[in-house]
Order: sequence, then structure tokens, then C-alpha cells
Amino acid sequence: MRIFTKSAIFSSALLLGSSFASFAQTPLDGFMQGKKGGNITFSINHEHYKSVYLYPQEIDETPIFGAVTRNSFNIYGNYGISDKLDVVFNLPFIQSTGDGDPIVLQRLGYTNETSGAQDLTAFLKYELLKKGNVSLQGGLGVTTPVSDYKVDQGLQSIIAIGNRATTYNAILIGHFKDDRGFFITGQAGYSLRSTEVPDAVLSELKIGYAANRFYIAAQVGNQTSTGGVDILRPGFTGLFPATKVNYTKVGGTIYTPIDGNLGLSFSGGGLVDGRNVGKSYYGSAGLTYNFKYRQL
Repeated sequence: MRIFTKSAIFSSALLLGSSFASFAQTPLDGFMQGKKGGNITFSINHEHYKSVYLYPQEIDETPIFGAVTRNSFNIYGNYGISDKLDVVFNLPFIQSTGDGDPIVLQRLGYTNETSGAQDLTAFLKYELLKKGNVSLQGGLGVTTPVSDYKVDQGLQSIIAIGNRATTYNAILIGHFKDDRGFFITGQAGYSLRSTEVPDAVLSELKIGYAANRFYIAAQVGNQTSTGGVDILRPGFTGLFPATKVNYTKVGGTIYTPIDGNLGLSFSGGGLVDGRNVGKSYYGSAGLTYNFKYRQL
């Protein structure tokens, strides 16, 4: 027998493909949970960069801090309110660490570390249309800070854990899955941000394969800001959240169930292009508990 429904497998692995904390891809996939279906995932995530995509050219070392490492613990969950409606949430706790000279930082009044709870994200996703192997879905979500982390401390904010903005997101998802387990999911949407943070267009394409006991997928995601300024260029006042942040990231995820309720996920990837963002790579590992038990 199957250990899990395929929707449980896919959505459990989804988080690890898009959860490295600095970037605002949505926590949505193309699979509906079904009524009372769903899961919760606890994951640890590691991200590191030294080079930075500044405009108009890449630089080899992060200003002041040399390099930046972010480690986080994520709690992600989704639940099927009905066969057509899912609720999804995500909450990361982040430690952001620089590699700056302690004497220099002390003189400037900076530190090599910031940490705390970042932003709570919550989405409702509705299946608008399903015909054969094709599904069309829409998602509406909000992301808002849950702690009083700082973003207005000049160059110290290079290692801030977020941009401290409330965002309102609308996403359209197209999904295809055949009987062999091959699937392709595309999504595109708009993110409306509060404060000085520029709005952005979000998109992602994922291609994968899933058998009853194994899942593998590759994805490419993009964010393109609709406004903002460039770091250290005309108009920049030292407020990093106001910058134009563009990036393209690639990654991959594998998932396998280990018993009737539990599964393990592993993911990795990095940025291949960007603007005003670190040239980072990331890795994640997660443990998933599925609400619907499937006996071996």
C-alpha cells in the first residue's frame, strides 16, 4: 500500500525547495490536500554568501561583514479545509551572522550577529478548475513581522533577519500531473509590500517525479522588484529594505517517507543572478508529520 497520499509527499517537500529565509517565494505548490489532509514540517536551513550582486557589477566580498551566514529553524504546515480549499502557514526563526573584524565593528557600533523570529506567512489556496490531469488554483496570502527586529541601523542591517514589511500576495498556479508520476507546476503572482519595501512580481517553475515512496524535483524561481534604489547608488539613504531586490534561484528537493506518518526531506540550491542581494547557496533538511496515516 501507499505510505502517503501524493499530495502529502509533494507539499511536505515544497517547503524545503523555497524556505531559505532571505527570499520571498511563496510557500505554495500545485497539490491540494483534500479535506482533513495535510502535514506539518520542522526544518533546519543553512544559507551562506560572500560575494554580492550589486549594481552594476558583482563584488567579491560583503561590505563590513566579509561574509554572511544565516541559520534558521522553520515551522511549516498546511491543512485541507475542504477538497477545494487549503490553508498554509510558515514561520522561521533566524540567526544571521557576519564575519566582520570585531575591533572594526565595535568602533562602528555594529555586531556580528542578529537573531529572532522573522515573519509569519499565511495563505488560503483554492482550486478554481480541474480537468483531467490539469488543475488551476489561486492563492491569497499575507506575511507580517512577529518580532521587533531592526532594519534601520545603516550597514548593520546587511545582516538583518528580514525587511520588516507586511506583504499582501496574490498567486495563480497551473499544475499538471500524469499517471506515471511526472508533474510540472508553474506559478506567478504579485506581492504588495508596506513601508518603503518595493512591490515585486514573483514566479516559479517546478518539474519533478514522484513514486509512492520517493519524490524528486527541480525548480527555478524569480523575484523582480517594481521599484526601489540600488545600494550605494544615487537615491540610496542607507535604508536597505528600500532597495530594488531582484534574483533568480535554482534548487532541487528529494523526499522519502520513513513510516506511516513521517517523512524526511533534503534540499539545496543557490542564486545564479541578482541585484542588491548576496550570491548565496543554501541547504535544508526537514522532518514531516502527515495527518493522514497510511499503513505499510
